Amino acid sequence: MLYLKDADEIIAIIAKYVETKMLWIDTEVADFLTRSPKLSLIQILDNLSDRTGQNVTILDVLEQPEVVDIFVKQIMLNPAIEKVFHHANYDLKYLGKTKAKNVTCTLEMAKKIPHYMLPLPSLSLKTLAEALCNISEVDKSQQLSNWGQRPLTDTQLNYAKMDPVYLAMVHQQLLQLTHLSNPDPVVEDVAVLAERYLELKQQLQILDSEFTHVENRLKTAMQTQNVSEINNLKLLQSNRKTIKVEFSHLVKITQEHGLGLDFPIALTQKLQKQLGEIIDQLSVQVETSTSWRLQKQQDESADDSQSSYSDF
Repeated sequence: MLYLKDADEIIAIIAKYVETKMLWIDTEVADFLTRSPKLSLIQILDNLSDRTGQNVTILDVLEQPEVVDIFVKQIMLNPAIEKVFHHANYDLKYLGKTKAKNVTCTLEMAKKIPHYMLPLPSLSLKTLAEALCNISEVDKSQQLSNWGQRPLTDTQLNYAKMDPVYLAMVHQQLLQLTHLSNPDPVVEDVAVLAERYLELKQQLQILDSEFTHVENRLKTAMQTQNVSEINNLKLLQSNRKTIKVEFSHLVKITQEHGLGLDFPIALTQKLQKQLGEIIDQLSVQVETSTSWRLQKQQDESADDSQSSYSDF
């Protein structure tokens, strides 16, 4: 681990990182629970094979906004360098905001992976690292420590150096899961997929039927027995108000008040039928969209059997 506090040393290492293609980055923020949070540390890893944090550089930027500006301009705004964060939106508040280029967020990557492939209670870096990287326990005890104090403790620095390491490890695992969840459709085994689809569809129908039945029974029982909460479940009531008006009345009122209804409305099948040939007199806008759906074919033998039984 390299811990830099001197501005000239930090600027020199930033110049070195400009030549790097990918960086795994984390930050620590002082006074983060106040209205005036301040960026305290920027932790950077450029070596994917590092498992101990020995290649991590920690930049102490507290009270050095000019150094942060240089980091943002040379690293964060540089589209040639891929910057990997976890929960990037948080770090970007201090590192370039929306101007940052070529940023990857492992949290967003994890969100896009189907839950059955990543069945975790949360998508925090700690949870992902422990589940995907065979790490027994990620120590987050220093996460809420005082990052505005100086000097920082050895415990804080050791904690800070490991987050980019965990981030890089998680990133690689998520890249593999992303590939597995989005294979090339050209080489997909359609027969295997179809068989699995039908199995899941049958299971889903059974599960959905039971779920709906149990849900309705539970709501009815809780209402009847005046139970508002049980086993972390709350019975909530909501009311939705719908305002309706006769269309002819709406047109009349808007005309009287000089309000134009100059926006298109969708003509439902019912309206089209009511309009009949009058629709040809309207200046209509036709939008066509295409969707695909899977439909299970009927078993011909079952159809024949059913037909014979009906005839009988």
